Amino acid sequence: MNLHVPLVHPARIASTLALWAHEMGTANGLDLMSALQQVADPRRPSNGTRHDFQEILVMAVCAVLSDCDTVEDIAEWAAVKEPWLRRFLVLPNGVPSQDTFLRIFRLIDPKQFEAAFRRWVGGIVTALGGQIAIDGKSLRGSADVAQGPVHMVSAFHTDLSLVLGQEKVAGKSNEITAIPELLSALDLGGYLVSIDAMGCQKAIAERIVAQGGDYLLAVKGNQPSLLRMIEDAFVDRAAAQPRHEDVEKSHGRTVGQFAWVASAEDIVDPAQWPGCRMIGRILTQRVEGGQFAEPELRYYISSRELSPDALASAARAHWGIENQLHWMLDVQFGEDACTVRKDHAPQNLSLLKKMVLNLIRADTSDTAKASLRRKRKRAAWDDDIRMAMLGIKPL
Repeated sequence: MNLHVPLVHPARIASTLALWAHEMGTANGLDLMSALQQVADPRRPSNGTRHDFQEILVMAVCAVLSDCDTVEDIAEWAAVKEPWLRRFLVLPNGVPSQDTFLRIFRLIDPKQFEAAFRRWVGGIVTALGGQIAIDGKSLRGSADVAQGPVHMVSAFHTDLSLVLGQEKVAGKSNEITAIPELLSALDLGGYLVSIDAMGCQKAIAERIVAQGGDYLLAVKGNQPSLLRMIEDAFVDRAAAQPRHEDVEKSHGRTVGQFAWVASAEDIVDPAQWPGCRMIGRILTQRVEGGQFAEPELRYYISSRELSPDALASAARAHWGIENQLHWMLDVQFGEDACTVRKDHAPQNLSLLKKMVLNLIRADTSDTAKASLRRKRKRAAWDDDIRMAMLGIKPL
């Protein structure tokens, strides 16, 4: 038996979303809906789609903002909140099923989705300067018996605590190949770009400088000659160099951090490491229960002249990506628990969660001082708070 399936009315939906985008831009300058409208529908029109692609994206954003971490929860939330969604969406055939949501995120072109994300973030981060931390994270739940977990490399604005972009690491590759792709999509002018030892590569340093930024790269055993030269330089010079000292005491533990810097001249070959002007060393010593842990020594090169204080601050800011981004995605958004693994779904759902994380961090409404967890709870419970955070008004 053939069932008549009413099709979506694209013109009506487009005008609805355009009005939402206008209201959003008017309310808080975050034109998220306009950015989402630039992502192409990956489905074949000949299949007679029942649900509008842009509306599906809108529902997913609203659901994740409202404390939904899985595709199942997104679909269930949309079904429960259908009357509220109809205040600004058309929904000619109701809300999609869980399978439809999952199919969409499996099919979305991640490059298009990422480009739309970056355009939106570009409207938030208007001032040049600051620090961008680059670091990778595995989506543990995406692993199966045939392949390991999907690994994503993210760019994180340490001053604003906003994600600027992400890049998936190719199946049998590593972060060295993904980092240049991510950097090429970012405006690095005026920024200090910090990367751990994996990214301490000559080509990466060259790219950062060519794009108008400065680099701060951790140096470890993967660059043995460079590491040895820096170690020897500090053995000879450290005693004569000014240093930064910082000691913190909490919960019976004392952590001391000591930083030194020196000129890279005659130590680091500028032909190999373009623009390198400084070498740095940070010593961390922990004491807990009267017991001294093994001291930790870290070495750095940078194309920017940094004081010992500035080096210590930049190193701390870089590792802020662990608790401000990676920990948040795991604990607050359940990223590692997500077992979606087919096609582009892991990458796209990771970006969706980062999109909502940025949306919450950029919130200027009355809930701005609440924790991230509390903001998502409030968005789930209160329609007015949700609309305020999204910057929308009912039609």
